[in-house]
Amino acid sequence: MLGIAAAVLFVIAFLINAADIATNDVFSSVNLMLLGLTLLALHVAGIGAGRPSRRR
Repeated sequence: MLGIAAAVLFVIAFLINAADIATNDVFSSVNLMLLGLTLLALHVAGIGAGRPSRRR
């Protein structure tokens, strides 16, 4: 789920950058890419995978 959210943020950041849309500092393409990278790192780490951990 976090991987999908990261992909959506990357697409939005790409569209903002490609269309050269003027946004405020919070929604700049760099900030959205950094949020996407954070979500991607959490996804790779296994957080938000939706699978319960195996306990013995």
